[in-house]
Amino acid sequence: MVIRSDPENNEIRALFGLADFTGKNVLEIGCGDGRLTWRYADVAAHVTAIDAFEVGIRRAKENLPDALRDRVELRHVSFEDFATASESAVFDIVILPWSL
Repeated sequence: MVIRSDPENNEIRALFGLADFTGKNVLEIGCGDGRLTWRYADVAAHVTAIDAFEVGIRRAKENLPDALRDRVELRHVSFEDFATASESAVFDIVILPWSL
């Protein structure tokens, strides 16, 4: 049996109600297995999705849709380490969907 999270699409409807992801560079902090990432990445220009939880990132990489491979970058890293080690970057949108 497959359990589908958010069959009513409340999460993505709320997210799209807050921001227009079209053509934007997005940083997603705490992407987990990517289940929410896939739902907006098709309209974004580029997504950098990070998570400190190794198993989640591994699952996200395994399940990354082929159509999104050129625009989604998945990284196993904490936000603190990402911020420290990264060169300056500009993101149009930063989301923390499950990080609080």
